[in-house]
Amino acid sequence: MAFIEIRELSKSYWLHGKRIDVLRALSLDIERGELVSLVGASGSGKSTFLHVLGTLDAPVAGTMLVDGMDVLALPDADLARFRNRTVGFVFQSHYLLPEFTALENVAIPALVQRMERTAALRRARVLLERVGLAARVDHRPGELSGGEAQRVALARALVLQPLLLLADEPTGNLDPVTGEGIHQVLREVNRDLGITAVVVTHNEALARSMPRRLRLAGGKVEPA
Repeated sequence: MAFIEIRELSKSYWLHGKRIDVLRALSLDIERGELVSLVGASGSGKSTFLHVLGTLDAPVAGTMLVDGMDVLALPDADLARFRNRTVGFVFQSHYLLPEFTALENVAIPALVQRMERTAALRRARVLLERVGLAARVDHRPGELSGGEAQRVALARALVLQPLLLLADEPTGNLDPVTGEGIHQVLREVNRDLGITAVVVTHNEALARSMPRRLRLAGGKVEPA
C-alpha cells in the first residue's frame, strides 16, 4: 500500500454560471519518503491539487487514503487534527509574523499545540540550525533576506514533525541562486528526516533535480 493513494479525484469550480473542471478523475500513488516535483502551465491546477492533497480544500469526487486512512471521510474536527499533525505547508509567501523573532515564528505551531515552551523553542532552534540560520534566530522577519525568511517558513512547517510536506512555489519570489538553496534544503530534509514531500514549482530545471517529476495537464498528472 502506498503512503498516499488518490483515486478518481475531481475538483470543479463555478464561475459566472460556468463549471470549470480543474482536476479530472485524477489518480496517483505517492510512496512514503518520496520527493516529488509537480510542474504545469499557469492555471493548470497545481495549487488546487496541493490544497486538496493537504485537505485545505475538498474535492467534488474521488477518494484519498493517507497511510491507510480515508481522510476525506473524516469529520471536520478529526480532519483538522489530521492536518495539524500530519501535514506541513510552505507557501510562496512566507507569512511570518513580523513582531516575533525567527525562533518564535518557528515555535508558534508547537506552542499552539500546547507543547511546553522550553521544548518548543529547543526544537525550533534545532530546525533553524538545520536550515542554516543558527546565527539569525533572534532576528525578526524585517531583518531577514527573502531566502532567509523562506527558510524560517520551512523550519516552521517542520516543527510538528509532519509526515507530509507540501510546498507551493516556495522559490517563486526568489532569485535563481537563492531558490536553488531552498530546493537544496528541501532535498536534505527529505533525505535526512524521511519526510514525504511534494513541491510545486514553475522552474523546470529545479524540478528535474528531484527524484520523481510529475506534470499536471488537462486535470490529470503524468510523468514529466
